[in-house]
Amino acid sequence: MIISTGTASGKSLAYLTPAVASCLDGGTVLYLTPTKALAADQLRGLRELRITQVRAACFDGDTPFEERTWVRQHANYVLTNPDMLHRGILPRHSQWSAFFRRLRMIVVDECHGYRGVFGSHVAQILRRLRRVCARYGSRPTFLLASATASEPGAFAMRLTGLEMDEVTMDASPKGSTTIALWEPPLTELRGEGGAPVRRTATAEAADLLADLVLADVRTLAFVRSRRGAETVALSARAKLADVAFSTPFTGTGTFTDTGTPQAADASATTDDLDDTTSATTHDLGDTTSATTGTASTSDSHATAGEPSAESSAPWAMRDLSELADLPDKIAAYRAGYLAEDRRLLEKALREGTIMGLATTNALELGVDVSGLDAVLIAGWPGTRASLWQQAGRAGRDGRDALAVLIARDDPLDTYLVHHPQALFGQPVEAIVLDPGNPYVLGPHLCAAAAEIPLTEDDVPIFGPTTSDVLDELVSAGLLRKRQAGWFWTRRERATDLADIRGGGGAPIQVVEASTGRLLGSVDEPSAHTTVHTGAVYIHQGETFLVELLDLEAGVALVSSANPDYSTFARDITDISILTTERSQPLGPGTLHFGEVEVTRQVVSYLKRRIQSGEMLGDEPLDLPPRTLRTRAVWWTLPASAVAPLAEAGIDLGGAAHAAEHASIGLLPLFATCDRWDIGGVSTELHADTGLLTVFVYDGHEGGAGFAERGYARATDWLTATREAIASCECERGCPSCIQSPKCGNGNEPLHKRGAIRLLNTLLAAE
Repeated sequence: MIISTGTASGKSLAYLTPAVASCLDGGTVLYLTPTKALAADQLRGLRELRITQVRAACFDGDTPFEERTWVRQHANYVLTNPDMLHRGILPRHSQWSAFFRRLRMIVVDECHGYRGVFGSHVAQILRRLRRVCARYGSRPTFLLASATASEPGAFAMRLTGLEMDEVTMDASPKGSTTIALWEPPLTELRGEGGAPVRRTATAEAADLLADLVLADVRTLAFVRSRRGAETVALSARAKLADVAFSTPFTGTGTFTDTGTPQAADASATTDDLDDTTSATTHDLGDTTSATTGTASTSDSHATAGEPSAESSAPWAMRDLSELADLPDKIAAYRAGYLAEDRRLLEKALREGTIMGLATTNALELGVDVSGLDAVLIAGWPGTRASLWQQAGRAGRDGRDALAVLIARDDPLDTYLVHHPQALFGQPVEAIVLDPGNPYVLGPHLCAAAAEIPLTEDDVPIFGPTTSDVLDELVSAGLLRKRQAGWFWTRRERATDLADIRGGGGAPIQVVEASTGRLLGSVDEPSAHTTVHTGAVYIHQGETFLVELLDLEAGVALVSSANPDYSTFARDITDISILTTERSQPLGPGTLHFGEVEVTRQVVSYLKRRIQSGEMLGDEPLDLPPRTLRTRAVWWTLPASAVAPLAEAGIDLGGAAHAAEHASIGLLPLFATCDRWDIGGVSTELHADTGLLTVFVYDGHEGGAGFAERGYARATDWLTATREAIASCECERGCPSCIQSPKCGNGNEPLHKRGAIRLLNTLLAAE
């Protein structure tokens, strides 16, 4: 069964009731969640029920080792995540034999989080779980829950391999949510190629978060990265400190307002955020001027105008000592913190000790943070499903709420702000996962064989490609085929073959050079871009500079610093076609889908000023290349089609390069991915095709289904790409249309007008 209804509609109660009943009848329950935060929150709720027969416990990476034996032997309601199920429970199933024999129900909560490569791994873990249950004679009921799943029954069947009933009727009461689409203003600064630079989404989010906290509006700010969450929290705290200690006060502590902002246009909302239906444009870092963003909202009553001095100063009439405490009411929350620190932050937000929290998507899923009034979303979160999930964090107790989507300087964000019809009234995306991906299936077949030897009866459980993959594993010496089935015969742990979060490689330890203190860890592929030598690394509000990245030793040495810039790694990419699986005509050209080999190498990093986005320099790096076999969608145009463009003086290489950047930016609108999950290559003359070719590929070994979705919806995708470029107000190209933050060629050459002409040519027949 899958329950797919709105946020705060009672899904938890729907599975909690039969789960608790199972425990009272002598059975056991296994609860799976994508995040530790949600498991801890569910455990808190269970303990508040005070039902002594329900012995609930978390079993995850935060569980002390001395408690794990008690959980295995005595707990009848175990809360865990796919990572611990994969590495800690299934390989040691004999230690859990009593639990598995009595297992009545498996709850898979927030299941829409299982998409892409991660979702494909989880699908195979659930199939291994079913085998282990069968070994001990239990046939538990699977109950899945999601607030935002498209075609939930079909998705749940793909995830579990089981037939599914679905519940989608939602009659729960809800308050209204005002959604504002907020575009930061262009600044006077110029970036690469003289392109105009917008104020960053994180700077806008920090300003709005500070304003909201001043107005006693409990707010959650979702930021795209761990570093971004730390930056928003630090900036907002600094702005509140500036208000508290640098602002002139009169009388009993009222603030002397020195200016009121003006709206950028008639759709901007400049009312003070003393309630949940208005947005402010104050820049609290400068009390004599205001930074004004352009906002459009789904609420037709939003107005523009000049607020009174009283309403434009949410800190007015506050006591000075109260203002001094305000910076402590803002904090950051992200993965990588110690478990006790995360639990304290969650508790502080619920109780109102913290009024503003800047977080990654770690708090996107169903953690109970009721009482929130507003949500800020700094940058498109990747899917409509995530947008509504994050917006649903506010107003969870039935009250009205505010959600603000702050556009980044990015083609997709800009497109959505100017095309709100792409968001509102549209269904959420279909969840893409491919359990049959051999790079996913192979390691899990090895893990399954190590748990219980595989037999012919097991082959259908793992999917139609299982037989071929088993033959490859035998040939590679990973499994041994005997008359009784397939066996794991190596001494290594089979589970080490599968990195279910898609990273690959041993993690890199981040160590403070002067003290030897371990700050955290970064997966090996990410280390090339996040902790390379010279990178700015932020941990729990502290800023560090990376002195040395030693890949062989698996360590990045950092030192405390306070730079006024952030860093962004850049790479160069080569691509070769291995096989073409599908092709179809597209205008005068041809669209293809198939397997490719991509070679990427991080070659430099950019320094960019935090507040303004101003480019400060490009520093070279010497890191080894990485090779990736994956799947891609690509299109070609014959010489006869592009000759008129060349004759018109258009730089074909620059036009293709610009079209590639923009199409990468727009693909997340049509596939459940992030632009950082995909990559691209373009060339005027590719060695394998002999034609002008533009590639977009999955950034995961074996592919993740994103490029395949692009192939299936190529006309819609490329049409939106053309519209995004054409509607951008810049003259020659900017980060909002054709420039890419991860371009290894310094965004050169790019030809905006040529990209529009090239896509017009490609889509002419459409």
